[in-house]
Amino acid sequence: MRQRRSKLTDEQSMRLMEHFVAGTPARTAAQLVGVNRNTATLFYHRVRELIAEHLAEESPFRDKVEVDERFVKNPEHKPSGKLPVFALLKRGGKVYTAMMLDSRRESPARRTVQPDSIVYADPPAAPSSVLDVSRFQHRRIQLPAADAEAGGQPIDNIENFWNQAKRHMRRYNGIPRRHFHLFLKECEWRFNYGSPRELLTNLKEWVRRRPH
Repeated sequence: MRQRRSKLTDEQSMRLMEHFVAGTPARTAAQLVGVNRNTATLFYHRVRELIAEHLAEESPFRDKVEVDERFVKNPEHKPSGKLPVFALLKRGGKVYTAMMLDSRRESPARRTVQPDSIVYADPPAAPSSVLDVSRFQHRRIQLPAADAEAGGQPIDNIENFWNQAKRHMRRYNGIPRRHFHLFLKECEWRFNYGSPRELLTNLKEWVRRRPH
């Protein structure tokens, strides 16, 4: 996936793509491929943007989602001070993610979606540009009766997703707050699209179809 005006060769681009699929951090991948770390970081960022663009087309969520306020912990009244970050929803064997709307801002009417669970983050003690994934808290929302009778499989899949996502994002020393949605979509893609070989094949196809 060569960028416009990029000095990356096709071989370097392919190797970076393989390292991305393998979960190698950009700085390490840059050293292994022999490119500038900023070049590798930008390459990874562009790949995440491509993934988010395609996942948006198939998601049952809108770009962001509102949920019933009874499921949202109000930091003014709850001792934990947790703030909602994103919601999880299972459909057809896949897990979908959506960033939460900031309840302090007015927003246009949006389609109501009942998520299966919400992930909260601790508000930082001081303004911070990164999110500490290790301090995130996953909270289930009560299953409908039909799902509960089926053994709770939707929630099991969602917990599997969240455990996998935490393992992946902990490789970084904090996730950039302004790009967190891209890392989240990357985790969604990794969970839903199969083995590393399948992920690489899928990514190559998206790159091939991308207009230049």
